[in-house]
Amino acid sequence: MPERFAVSGHGDTADLTKSRAALSSVLAAIVLTTLKLAVGLLTGSLGILAEAAHSALDLVAAALTFVAVRLAGQPPDAEHRYGHGKAENLSAFVEALLLVITAAWVIYEAVQRIFFETVHVQASIWAFLVMAVSIAIDVGRSRVLGRVARETNSQALAADALHFRTDIWSSAVVIAGLAIIKIGELAGWGGNAWLSRADAFAALGVSGIVLFVTWQLARETVDALLDRAPGETANLITQAVESVPGVVDCRQVRVRHAGNTVFADVVIAVARTATFGAAHAITEAVEDAVRQVLSDPATDVIVHMEPVAAPNETPEEAIRILARQVGMRAHDIRLRAVDDRLDADLHVEFAPTLTLDQAHALTAEFERVARAANPRFGRINTHLEAPGAAVEQQTDVTTQRAELVTQARDIADGVAGAGSCHEVRLYQSPHKHQALEMVLHCWFAGDLTVSQVHDQAAEIERRLHNAFPEIRDVLLHAEPAVAAETRAITVPPAVQPQL
Repeated sequence: MPERFAVSGHGDTADLTKSRAALSSVLAAIVLTTLKLAVGLLTGSLGILAEAAHSALDLVAAALTFVAVRLAGQPPDAEHRYGHGKAENLSAFVEALLLVITAAWVIYEAVQRIFFETVHVQASIWAFLVMAVSIAIDVGRSRVLGRVARETNSQALAADALHFRTDIWSSAVVIAGLAIIKIGELAGWGGNAWLSRADAFAALGVSGIVLFVTWQLARETVDALLDRAPGETANLITQAVESVPGVVDCRQVRVRHAGNTVFADVVIAVARTATFGAAHAITEAVEDAVRQVLSDPATDVIVHMEPVAAPNETPEEAIRILARQVGMRAHDIRLRAVDDRLDADLHVEFAPTLTLDQAHALTAEFERVARAANPRFGRINTHLEAPGAAVEQQTDVTTQRAELVTQARDIADGVAGAGSCHEVRLYQSPHKHQALEMVLHCWFAGDLTVSQVHDQAAEIERRLHNAFPEIRDVLLHAEPAVAAETRAITVPPAVQPQL
């Protein structure tokens, strides 16, 4: 089945807005190029011809921008997993190259006219008029492109907007050169050689502005194409991520642009004791923090988590985690402080098919890893267990052993309180010498601590084993007591084990 890639409705609207703005820029460039070329040929003004050539390249650049915006708006596919946003950056880079070529040609022609050739320039009303129209159109389209660029975060449109804002000043320079020539004609200074070359100097001014804009444009596009980190953004993201509750450390931040889309990769350290749900919630909070820094809810954020020992991790938690790392499950952990060391006693579970040599090798590796993680660990004593995982066939004999059930209920009530034991089930395995297993459900006061409930449950189990040697296992399920008006329970103080 072919892969599918989702495209949001918001993205479709933004792409349509960008396409319309780029198309309007193409139409404006066609009008300006035609006007400037016609007036430049009629007047012989190099400044206006330079502007015509500049506008012609603006037309090419605007067309490239239009194509790039349309291409960048296409959703990711199997060959472009990160989308087509780089098309905008590539378009801006090509535009910069065209501007450099234009500036080089104009500079060459201006130098020829200043030092080697003499060309008569007619500073007619048409020359002034076409440049005034050029300024008016550039003001309008630079504002439109700038607004749409800010709304859609489009680098291609932002580059065009900057380009056309500088065109306004370059047109003003051409008008100044024509004005000097006209003033010289009116004042009778037409014979002044340097004054007649004012138009060529104006063309040099246009070239200087073009090169300045090109340098800015090229630097931004090359940075985007080479995935250069944008300024202090990485530091700001690091600070924001480390302020997220649950993040132990922010280890790496990478940010890059592809058109109007920002991609951020973040590596964070999270407590290895965190549950999967808690860790996932932390990653979502990190994603929100990154988007707030970049002020763009559409930022593509990838968060990689690395489990680490948190500063508040307890030795017991460390033992459980380290045991899992070497392939064991630890429970019934007991820690004792002896002088300046910590000794640990624990039960560890292995697969039933392991040999003693294999199990001992695992416990030895666990001890090595534990001491490396915490040098305070001294003696580590492990009790080996192999819990069965198979389903055991048993028979429910509760009704057949009604007298035993009644006696068991009385024993439990004697510890937990009258009426506490409300369900007793007996099961028998035919292949284990008729051994019995008992499951009891008992109510306890809801304000008792877990430790107190555990002590009372352990006492009930001890008494049951003493009273009924045929009972192999006892499992007591503790529940909080129901409302007093429903059932009265007298809960005695913590029971001391009877020896």
